[in-house]
Amino acid sequence: MTRITVTVDGVEYSDEVEPRTLLVHYLRETVGKTGTVVGCDTSNCGACTVHLDGRSVKSCNVLAVQADGHEVMTIEGLAPTGVDSQLHPMQQAFHECHALQCGYCTPGMIMQAIDLLKDNPNPTEEQIREGLEGNLCRCTGYHNIVLAVQQGAEAMSSTPVPAGADREGVAS
Repeated sequence: MTRITVTVDGVEYSDEVEPRTLLVHYLRETVGKTGTVVGCDTSNCGACTVHLDGRSVKSCNVLAVQADGHEVMTIEGLAPTGVDSQLHPMQQAFHECHALQCGYCTPGMIMQAIDLLKDNPNPTEEQIREGLEGNLCRCTGYHNIVLAVQQGAEAMSSTPVPAGADREGVAS
């Protein structure tokens, strides 16, 4: 067993893990972040996409020990919880644009979309499709997903970033 310390959604966790434990399994089984889903376990579908130190990674392709000393943001960490909580602008855009059917790929799509916007805050339809290339949806034709990313990009560019938060709008 190896002791790791990882900050997940702003909370520090220190746990003993088997060196072979995948980050996706650590997040789900140890930390309880079940919004990060297990899709294929082969890094082909992108359903397990999270942010590691602010960049998207497929958590089925990262060992938990590799996240030791780093920050992980999951879909649950994008928006604060509570009575008056609101969705992150990208989550809201996916909801408003009906950019899901079964919803299984949605957490990974949203996390990848937010990462895409860090490098290109105003992407074209083609750039969005290329940016989401490693995330698969088996239910839709991607049309509404692209619309949601465009709407989310617009909302994120017009949303002021609160003091002490990063461009994702998440408290740091």
